[in-house]
Amino acid sequence: MPRSDRRASRAARASRAAVAALGAAGLIALAAAPAAFADDPEPDLVVSGVKPVAGLKPGGTFDVSAVVANKGTATAAKVWITYGVTRGLDFAEVPSNCWTQHVRSYDEMPERWTAVCEYDRSVQPGVLYTPETPLRVKALDRALDDQLRVKVDWNAPAPDENGEDPVPGTAPAVQLAETHTGVAGSKRIVDVPVTTVNTADFQVTGAALKGSVGETVPMKLRFTNAGPAWVMSTTVKVVVTPPAGTSVVKVASFCRADGHVYSCGMRQPAYNEGGHENYTFQLRIDKRVPHAKGSVALSTEPRPFDPDKTNDKADITLDVTGGEPTGTPSGPTDSPTAAPTSGSTSGSTGGSTGGSAGATGGSSTPADDGTTPPDGNLAATGSPVLPIAGAAAAAMAAGAGTLVLVRRRRNQNPS
Repeated sequence: MPRSDRRASRAARASRAAVAALGAAGLIALAAAPAAFADDPEPDLVVSGVKPVAGLKPGGTFDVSAVVANKGTATAAKVWITYGVTRGLDFAEVPSNCWTQHVRSYDEMPERWTAVCEYDRSVQPGVLYTPETPLRVKALDRALDDQLRVKVDWNAPAPDENGEDPVPGTAPAVQLAETHTGVAGSKRIVDVPVTTVNTADFQVTGAALKGSVGETVPMKLRFTNAGPAWVMSTTVKVVVTPPAGTSVVKVASFCRADGHVYSCGMRQPAYNEGGHENYTFQLRIDKRVPHAKGSVALSTEPRPFDPDKTNDKADITLDVTGGEPTGTPSGPTDSPTAAPTSGSTSGSTGGSTGGSAGATGGSSTPADDGTTPPDGNLAATGSPVLPIAGAAAAAMAAGAGTLVLVRRRRNQNPS
């Protein structure tokens, strides 16, 4: 190999070795970086001293005391305490170092108000702190079973993107001070119940149906929370029993069949004071049954907040007009709907509405809402299926006869 080529080869090998060394050094630095970052000390804030509240009355107030501790190894330069209350509660006054936000119900979360307070004071490890003045909360007329949440952060929390614009407080600012009362907590977020002595009147509204045999009529029912309190959570269901001599051809939203009755759920807003849920079924009158009567009723689980049981059940009456039609009506096409899910129940009802329907019970006739169509299309086609099947059978018979005739002719005239 010429001397110049040998020199070039040695230079190339040296260059590759240098690149490899640099790459190895870079990998070592990257491997060491997470360990270095993991060793950086951080604050670890926790909150305590938040107690459940019971026996409150509408219009009453209570103070929220919170004790903040730092279980980390680094000092927090600032502290933010977030107070959250559900819709039966509100803040009596908000200091100017805080802002409040109203957040409507979404994703199965109840409507709520939050107050975020910034405290410009460092929080050292091993020391307890508390606001110099506790935040005061009041119970509204609709309060019953509510929830209080207290959360502590060492970074500024952002407003909820689903809420309204934050509003600054107007009361005098409150500072964070050291305290020797209480103990350090173990959680950054604490939830406690707040119960108010109040009632909520759950009630149902029935219907008065009218039509002739063979007609399809709408059956409009309603659940209402007449208040005065809202209810945050409950397992109540609406149980619907159609009158004898009828068939359900369309099932209301949020309802499913359970034998000959229907069990119906509802959306969270229906539990608010004055809230309601409409259920519109489509019923076909199959035959005249003397004194036929159905019912709509609340399920029977305990509801200590609802002492009035007189409106927990309502009748569904049926007035069959005219004489019996000729022929026999086709069978029922109702089928269970999907399990109740959240969403709107508004919509139009299909089918014939030659009959009339009126409401009976505690309120006026509810507005119509969406219904769920029966499964498949055969139930809607009815008797035309039989002529089509007969025509198909005749065509098959004619084809078979032609085949036999051709075979006989071939046997008589062999080629």
